[in-house]
Amino acid sequence: MKLLRVGTAGAERPALLDQDGTTLRDLSGLVTDIDGALLADDAALDRIRAAAAAGELPVLDGAGLRVGPPLARIGKIVCIGLNYHDHAAETGAEIPAEPIIFFKAPDTVVGPDDTVLVPRGSVKTDWEVELAVVIGRTARYLDSAADGLAHVAGYAVSHDVSEREFQIERGGTWDKGKNCETFNPLGPWLVTADEVPDPQALALRLRVNGELKQDGTTAEQIFGVGEVVRYVSQFMTLYPGDVINTGTPAGVALGKPEPKPYLRAGDVVELEIEGLGRQRQEFKDA
Repeated sequence: MKLLRVGTAGAERPALLDQDGTTLRDLSGLVTDIDGALLADDAALDRIRAAAAAGELPVLDGAGLRVGPPLARIGKIVCIGLNYHDHAAETGAEIPAEPIIFFKAPDTVVGPDDTVLVPRGSVKTDWEVELAVVIGRTARYLDSAADGLAHVAGYAVSHDVSEREFQIERGGTWDKGKNCETFNPLGPWLVTADEVPDPQALALRLRVNGELKQDGTTAEQIFGVGEVVRYVSQFMTLYPGDVINTGTPAGVALGKPEPKPYLRAGDVVELEIEGLGRQRQEFKDA
């Protein structure tokens, strides 16, 4: 299933994208929202599937309707740094022996087509298309990568917007460059795991002002999705509705020769992951 949330910010309603790929169906008669509680409730998900198959869900008029983040009440966003062989190479970094973990606050999440704000004083705002993993079952001390995959509810497109000066040059950890407002567009859909048979075979692309910048595949991940979930579960408990951003392929501004083409107000970024949908953001000054 392709689950989404539509409507004005803070007042989104749950919806489903029909099998035809264009028709929206209203889920508000069945569930209150799309969140961790729903993803952990197999019976509720089965009711949605059954209602969709029977044609019982009302049609929503999508004309002019904003698409919000596909997941409400996110508990935490765990991010994996330098998780693509080609991205590590372009930045001159060594291949990490273990996954690099940092966090984004849930309040950085906006809709897939919402405006993204360039922070005040920023000169190094960068783009990063990423596969987001959404947890569906409580995960703690998992034993294997296969067990990790079994705890995934679904997948989404994530844009891990980053400010490189704040991240690298201002001291401390990476978090200052990762948690600026609007720095995590998510969606358009949460695609349930049964529709993604191999998360290590997904194409990712990102364009800036129409120019292709990133053109990669999750096959390049150093640590695959199942292993990432297993690894993270050794250090913290993952709950339904938590999100893991699994890293970005080569092609970011940081990896380009000088002068590096960092983002400015007026730039338009478009990104997509095979089968998971597309995003489009205009950047404006904060």
